[in-house]
Amino acid sequence: MAVAVSYPGVYIEEVPSGVRTITSVGTSITAFVDFFREGPMNRAVEVFGMSDFARIFGGLDVRSEASYGVSQFFLNGGSSALVVRCASEVRSNPVVSTDRLLDTATVGIGLRGAEATPGLTISAASPGIWGNNLRVDIDHRTADPANVFNIGITRYASTAVNAPVSAQEKFLNVSLNPAGPRYVVDVIAADSLLATAAVPPATAGVPAANGTISGDLSALNLDAMSAGALNIAVGGSPAFTATLPTWTAGTVTSLSQLATRLEAAIRTAVDTVNGLPAPPALTGASVYAIAYPGAPGTQHLVIAAGRGDPARALTDAVIVTNAAAANIADDLLLAAGDSSSDNVQQYPLGVTTAAAALLGGTVGGDGTPPSADALVGAFADANDQGVFALRKADLFNILCVPRAAAIQTETNGEAQMIQIVSQATVFCERSRAFFLLDIPESVNTLAEIKDWLDGHASFRSRNSAVFFPRLQIADPLNGFRLRSVGASGTMAGVFARTDNERGVWKAPAGIEAVLRGLSGMDMKLTDAENGVLNPLAINCLRVFPIYGSVAWGARTLDGADQAGSEWKYTPIRRLALMLEESLFRGTKWVVFEPNDEPLWARIRLNVGAFMMGLFRQGAFQGTSPKEAFYVKCDAETTTQADRNLGIVNIQVGFAPLKPAEFVVIKIQQIAGDL
Repeated sequence: MAVAVSYPGVYIEEVPSGVRTITSVGTSITAFVDFFREGPMNRAVEVFGMSDFARIFGGLDVRSEASYGVSQFFLNGGSSALVVRCASEVRSNPVVSTDRLLDTATVGIGLRGAEATPGLTISAASPGIWGNNLRVDIDHRTADPANVFNIGITRYASTAVNAPVSAQEKFLNVSLNPAGPRYVVDVIAADSLLATAAVPPATAGVPAANGTISGDLSALNLDAMSAGALNIAVGGSPAFTATLPTWTAGTVTSLSQLATRLEAAIRTAVDTVNGLPAPPALTGASVYAIAYPGAPGTQHLVIAAGRGDPARALTDAVIVTNAAAANIADDLLLAAGDSSSDNVQQYPLGVTTAAAALLGGTVGGDGTPPSADALVGAFADANDQGVFALRKADLFNILCVPRAAAIQTETNGEAQMIQIVSQATVFCERSRAFFLLDIPESVNTLAEIKDWLDGHASFRSRNSAVFFPRLQIADPLNGFRLRSVGASGTMAGVFARTDNERGVWKAPAGIEAVLRGLSGMDMKLTDAENGVLNPLAINCLRVFPIYGSVAWGARTLDGADQAGSEWKYTPIRRLALMLEESLFRGTKWVVFEPNDEPLWARIRLNVGAFMMGLFRQGAFQGTSPKEAFYVKCDAETTTQADRNLGIVNIQVGFAPLKPAEFVVIKIQQIAGDL
């Protein structure tokens, strides 16, 4: 719009150039949908390496074909993957039991002063056995212990004795008040990677602190106390003996100072009978003083057991009894009744028994590898579950569902495999993505692969490919014995590596397409056998001297010779998908613009610049842009009738580079110089 002039002088007006850059979308973001032992359910999570995958989804698992596929993907050159965790909620005995094998570990925690009243429920962030390794700590060392508390969440590597801590989180000054600025449910939801929280309606107060809490010690005569022996126990463990050091009158003047001395004594306790080392519950114990609201001047001691020993005495705290009552005031006897309370060391998730303020919870379970219904069932489409969870992802280019091949050996496996592959193929066609199909482990000969594909002719699609034979890798979870795996994860990595080094228009095959991380293949193919499978659009994986294991085929499943498809080759189809997605995203600015020649000219300019950039990178055949591509948008493509309907038609054509699949060398003997 022109500048409105009103005074003598110089005016500046910015004139739009009409240039809107169209960029190529990614071409090798690979989605893996399968069973994993932990992580969010039915949600696509992007990972950028095996460290991310292990942290979020638990790493390799012998029950998960896709976990090995993810490992092979990154090993062979992949850089970005979307992972969707699925599982079946199979009941152990549907007739007599309602316990699901797939469940989220939880723990209920009672309120301070009313331990049997539910005050807080902590749940693992996702279903699985892993949640049974979580422990919760509650303390009231805050400025307002009646309403505000601290919560810690610890993840142990297992429930074994002395299992190491693998992750810890701490949230300070939280409350059970939903109107408060530090409502525990909101704080944990926003910041925790390990757990979620829930609070019953109209709950007031704070959850009970873990550890042993004394009665009121405000009247304790500190000067009258002298050195003495203390018997200390952790649950059912043998008694340990500690000595409380002596002090002169007036040296210890507060309960906090007494807490410091008592803590040092407990941490250095010894077992003089059996010679056992003190457990971490003692060596890491803490003692602190706190003044709970109530009668004026009330004071208490709290003994919290140390972390680091998740399997020991989960339902008992550090118990202190007096070995020489004459030396220490009876009020210090924290476990002798007298309004004191014994609580658990830590609140363990996945424990159903109740003790003190531990109200029990739900045991976490992994479930079983997903059925077809869990992956692509009739209701999955509507609920964005399984494969359809990828609809919420911004972009993915390659789909791998190794479970489709593994499920064939199970009950109704054939029907389930057909259901998974069929729906996954259609989903990829709608999403402008490419499906890498795995073959079952039972298919490992030339005749079997031909019969298998003949029996599943419905699997053929221009947006999918299959590779034969299956691969063998060393399994670190089974003493590095060989494990047969589908080729989809490995080939997805090769696709990504080729795209990065040469471009999506280069066939992911040949001597550069080396398959990394292999110990062998289920079958070693010869040239003659390769010649039988290649015309059927079965891509072969070969082993050659010097070059090693390589991909030796680049056809789509629609690329059988008899089909005569224009989408015969993988690189051509994937290049077309990239062009479609890039232009789809890069021309949204056109919507609602005035539909006339100025708009058409801008479209030709911007789309033409995008295609020219690809031509200069070698994406198309031809020695000039005119031979390589064309962009047409004018009154011929968009008639007045189209304009009346609000339609603008853009025609884009390209001349693809077809791979040199067969190299013919003609040798002729010449007579020589006569």
